Amino acid sequence: MFLEDNNAIRKELFQTVEGLTDEQFNKIPSNGGWSVKQIFEHLVRMETVIATNIARELKNPDSPKSMKKPIALSTNRLIKVKAPGYTAPTKDYKVKQEMEKELHDTRLFLLDVYESSTKDVFLNKSFKHPIFGQVPLIQWFPFVGLHEKRHLKQLKKTIEML
Repeated sequence: MFLEDNNAIRKELFQTVEGLTDEQFNKIPSNGGWSVKQIFEHLVRMETVIATNIARELKNPDSPKSMKKPIALSTNRLIKVKAPGYTAPTKDYKVKQEMEKELHDTRLFLLDVYESSTKDVFLNKSFKHPIFGQVPLIQWFPFVGLHEKRHLKQLKKTIEML
């Protein structure tokens, strides 16, 4: 079940940043990649967009049914994907605790959306992913965890460079 997987990945994400100061959390790595804060911010934005899109499609009587997609590929960091602009992080300084709360809140939002409908409805509606095309709503819930798993790898490399 996706909930256990998503929760395990989120727990590892939080454990990975446990010892960081707010300065380390916000520091841009020497390779020019995202800071830990920016990775967290991207995850918050992605989960919010996904939950919002699922909620929207639940109300859309014309939401198309779609075939399942190979979403597990999203953990492969060799496949480069530019983050859509609305999910790109800012350069704003934020304390680690604030970002952890934002991640927690967005997870509660996703869970509320999940509990608002049934598996049958989630199987029969979809919305578009930039790479996979139309993805059934039921797959978007585990996709959130897979997406975090992808960025967990990035997060660990970023922390190594601090």
